[in-house]
Amino acid sequence: MNPEATGSFADSHLGELETQLDKKHEIQVQRQQQKRLGSTPTLTSMSPGGLHVGSRPRSGSTKRSAPVSIPAHPVKTTVGFGPNSLTMTPEPSHSLGSGPGSLKSAVDRDNNSGTAVKGDEQKRQQNGNPPSKKPTTKAERRAKQEKERAAKAAAKAAATGGSASSKSEKKTTNVQGKMVADDEKKNSQRSRQLRKQNVPEAPVSARKQVAMFSHLKQSERSTRLTENIFFSGSALNGLHPVIVRLGLQFSERKLQGTTARCIAMLRAFKILVTDYKTPQGKQLPRDLLARLSPHISYLAQCRPLCDSMGNAIKAMKTLISHMDPDFHEDKAKEAICGWIDKFINERIVLAQVAISDAAGNKIQDDDVILTHGSSRLMISIIKAAVNQGKKFRVIVVDSRPTPNGRALMTECVELGVKCSYVLISAVSYIMREVSKIFLAAHALLANGYVMSRVGSALIATTAKAYNIPVLVACETYKFCDRVQTDSFVFNELGDPDDLVTLPSVQKEAKLKDWQDIESLKLLNLVYDVTPPEFVDMVITDIGMIPCTSVPVVLRVKDRQDDKALEENDRASP
Repeated sequence: MNPEATGSFADSHLGELETQLDKKHEIQVQRQQQKRLGSTPTLTSMSPGGLHVGSRPRSGSTKRSAPVSIPAHPVKTTVGFGPNSLTMTPEPSHSLGSGPGSLKSAVDRDNNSGTAVKGDEQKRQQNGNPPSKKPTTKAERRAKQEKERAAKAAAKAAATGGSASSKSEKKTTNVQGKMVADDEKKNSQRSRQLRKQNVPEAPVSARKQVAMFSHLKQSERSTRLTENIFFSGSALNGLHPVIVRLGLQFSERKLQGTTARCIAMLRAFKILVTDYKTPQGKQLPRDLLARLSPHISYLAQCRPLCDSMGNAIKAMKTLISHMDPDFHEDKAKEAICGWIDKFINERIVLAQVAISDAAGNKIQDDDVILTHGSSRLMISIIKAAVNQGKKFRVIVVDSRPTPNGRALMTECVELGVKCSYVLISAVSYIMREVSKIFLAAHALLANGYVMSRVGSALIATTAKAYNIPVLVACETYKFCDRVQTDSFVFNELGDPDDLVTLPSVQKEAKLKDWQDIESLKLLNLVYDVTPPEFVDMVITDIGMIPCTSVPVVLRVKDRQDDKALEENDRASP
């Protein structure tokens, strides 16, 4: 057979097949329209060639639509020859007619049904029934809500006489109220509270500050808070002299270190409680708490309180508030003083002994220990390791403006320990000789970050690069429920003049008049924050734990304190 004739034959049959499929689709559409509008197809005639289907005429009309022919037998079409031939059997085809049952007529009836729906809606309103709600899309509902919200904000702004502003414009940095120095509203509230307590307020520093740290209070040694202060030995109408002296020591930086400041504060409070006498007609717990508040505010004005001092004050206030008002005054004062002695002995002194023994066991012979600055706890650790007979070497890293690492170096020399003294700028050079690093902590935050003397974060990150373990020694009373991830939001600013003066040089400093240099600003940060991934272990008085265990320890400590308060309440008459 001629191939060209075969191709033309296949094309013609494929064309007929497509036509039949199109007609089938049309008849399905017509049937759906008739079923929805109530028109039913009728069987008009039947012949050997196939079936003829039409639709009923409307009432009053004798005209019928053209019948639809359905072949009785499907037509088989074969395309190709041999094993590659393809046999196709199409379904019966349909053809649309014209008239009342046609597609155009169905569309017209659909439009008429929409008019009928509108008529039904009018009848509902005439009968007093509420109109049916039209369904809305999600975008329309959202636009309506935004429009209502904007209208409410405009009405509120018109009532207050201001302009409507979004919530995003009102958001400010969430900083503790005691540390915010650039907020006029909070500063005025704090000033009113201090005047109410008869506590002198430290004036706002007029020195230049770095803009990023303008929310922190600038410390100055030249500030005098005792010029117009009222003294009272009985602590009834003014500040107690022992508290005034302690505040001056804080402001002049005569007391260095978190532990030393906390112990000095508790001992001063012990003297204050001993000299206290309950006024006539008042109860001791409530009046004593009221008398403690101005003394605490005065100490905070001299220098910001550290987290450990805040924890001690909170625990002491909780003890006083749970006391029985009918408790005898002498016994109540004796109980408070006994609690202060117990806190110092158990939470500080004995805690340092336990930490020193545990840290001394971590030091091996021929170890090279690196430490930063000086603290009571670091000196206790080195003494414990020496008492255990360990032979090791210590590298003391120090930094300005407070080079207190010299005190630790002096202790090491007196104990017969080999010691090296370097500045923090040489850490990367000396790190290759180090085997372990011991750091003291100012506070251990709830998210595992370690707050310590500025420069500790630099040493920890450098040790991480050299794969040297970093061990942090910290008492549990320094654990804080505050969360912090940087050193900018919450910190303490030292006196910038400390960066200019050189104690070991008798000559006049070249930057003595640095405030007159317009382009120069000095920043003296006291603390920095170290992420927990740079700390391998924390040695505490309850054992060795990771940094992430701080929330668990705080929860257990709170339960123990609550249990102790319940026992004291049951024991009191």
